[in-house]
Amino acid sequence: MMFSRFVLRIWKPKTQFTSLNSIKGFSFSSINPKPKIRVGVWWDLDNKPPASFPPYDAAVKLRTAASSFGSVKVMMAYANRHAFSYVPLEVREQRKDRKLLNQLENKGLVKPPEPYFCGVCDRRFYTNEKLINHFKQIHETENQKRMRQIESSKGHQRVRLVAKYSMKIEKYKRAARNILTPKEGYGLADELKRAGFWVKMVSDKPEAADKALKEHLVEMMDKREVECVVLVSDDSDYAGILREAKERCLRTVVIGDSNEGALKRVADVSYSWKEVVMGKAKKEVEKVVGKWNDRDVLKKLEWSYDPALEKEKGGSCGVWNYEFDCDDDDDEIANGREVESVEIGDGGDWWKIDNEDSVGSSRPCR
Repeated sequence: MMFSRFVLRIWKPKTQFTSLNSIKGFSFSSINPKPKIRVGVWWDLDNKPPASFPPYDAAVKLRTAASSFGSVKVMMAYANRHAFSYVPLEVREQRKDRKLLNQLENKGLVKPPEPYFCGVCDRRFYTNEKLINHFKQIHETENQKRMRQIESSKGHQRVRLVAKYSMKIEKYKRAARNILTPKEGYGLADELKRAGFWVKMVSDKPEAADKALKEHLVEMMDKREVECVVLVSDDSDYAGILREAKERCLRTVVIGDSNEGALKRVADVSYSWKEVVMGKAKKEVEKVVGKWNDRDVLKKLEWSYDPALEKEKGGSCGVWNYEFDCDDDDDEIANGREVESVEIGDGGDWWKIDNEDSVGSSRPCR
């Protein structure tokens, strides 16, 4: 029995320890990845509205371009009441054409190639006006009833109703965007909110949007919540705030249509709306981020003089001793030998060369 235990102890297999580095595809960087740059987007709608593109598509493209520089933490849009009530010329022309087409469909002069479908109940209609009347009479009334029921409830009952009607409300909103015409403007605020922007309406005073945007941007810089600033504007009044961001070692990106603006001269990178929509910002992100990383490395390598730090490091080693040892000269004088003195001739400083003949030496010594 003792012999069998001894044999078991001898032949017991050792536990094999496998290093993490030997595992294929494993790296410590995958456990602790390098944190992405925190990006903030500020959009001045008074100065740069998405007139040439649909609001939702423009906001999504802008968010995609900003996310190529890092992780987007803040997306803010500022405008006054007039910016949200304004309707672009293209949208007004589309509404006129749609109104004329509705009249022709009601008279039977024009037939749609395909019937109109209701986005909520999937019913088919052969005129657009009948679809609109059906949507307003049935689905809009039902949605208003749901919203009143949610607003009148409190506590746990409200939470339960929101969870119950959330899918129906979302389905109604998605269908209403394609069927109903917004009562004011062309749905700019709702479309931007749908794309993930926080929309803030400011007063109608001049430069109110600029002031609110600058205050929020300074607040975010003071809290160090962003490391890259994306500004959508052509207003040169923002040049000062961009310079301050660069002094705080933040990356700056400007999106606007002005080719020779002051903002694009101050910012690190600049793009136009067309370049953002085409995806040029996303294609050039590696080059831009590489330049930023090189700049950060060079700043770390720069030497700056700090008197207190140099004193601590060097101590007395960095202090020059200007005292000369004259014991040898005193001994020579005491022994009766004079030390030959070196005299510098007249005519200026000793290190300057007199003429071309005496290139090899300075003034002669006697």
